[in-house]
Amino acid sequence: MRLAIVASEATRAQEAYGTIVGEREWAPLAVADAVVVLGGDGFMLQVLHDMLDAGRVIPAFGVNHGTVGFLMNKARSSRTIEERVLRAKPIAVVPLEMIVTTNAGEQVRSFAINEVSLLRETRQTAKIEVSVNGKVRIIELACDGVLVSTPAGSTAYNLSAHGPILPLGSNLLALTPISPFRPRRWRGAILPDKSQVVFRALESDKRPVAAVADQTEVRDIQEVRVAIAREYSLTLLFDRVSSLDERIFAEQFQV
Repeated sequence: MRLAIVASEATRAQEAYGTIVGEREWAPLAVADAVVVLGGDGFMLQVLHDMLDAGRVIPAFGVNHGTVGFLMNKARSSRTIEERVLRAKPIAVVPLEMIVTTNAGEQVRSFAINEVSLLRETRQTAKIEVSVNGKVRIIELACDGVLVSTPAGSTAYNLSAHGPILPLGSNLLALTPISPFRPRRWRGAILPDKSQVVFRALESDKRPVAAVADQTEVRDIQEVRVAIAREYSLTLLFDRVSSLDERIFAEQFQV
């Protein structure tokens, strides 16, 4: 197997790179069959987005040298990296596609592996119209923001906003408000992942709203369209003792 290796600039990741790089010959990322990613969740997301932007997606085996490491494997193991990659369990992760139209008429397209979120830019409450599959479901959501999450991202910002945890393979999306004011009792929705969600910022000149797809932010938005991008499916590799689907399931029992 042709393996590539990349490491974040963090000290721990660079130290691990210095130890691991001598284990074998490494291939350039452009021709590799899989990539070993040393760092944390943020760096893994950056690597995945870089592959999406480059139009060449290969399986990624993350080794945690960051903080949480939810998308990563443990650093310590009795096996070599190559042995771990060959034994790893593949998990398919399908990103969201965000298409934004700004108040200036600009269109921006980006992908989100975790979630697409809309957030108020000022002290004033955002007012957002929410449509699902061409039908307006909420005429005016007064809130700090709202997000659409994939199952892989459902334990991240979505969970902090009191959204539901979605098992991998559930073919669902979480639509979750962030500090909703009106409708006061609305706590979000669980949608089939075939759904297309459209957000429209109301009074956007007075109440500006930003849209964020993972690490990409677009400010002063007018409209945001969100849907699953199946043609850009990603593959994460995990040690079989602690794969991503098990971690997401276990999060439901954390107290």
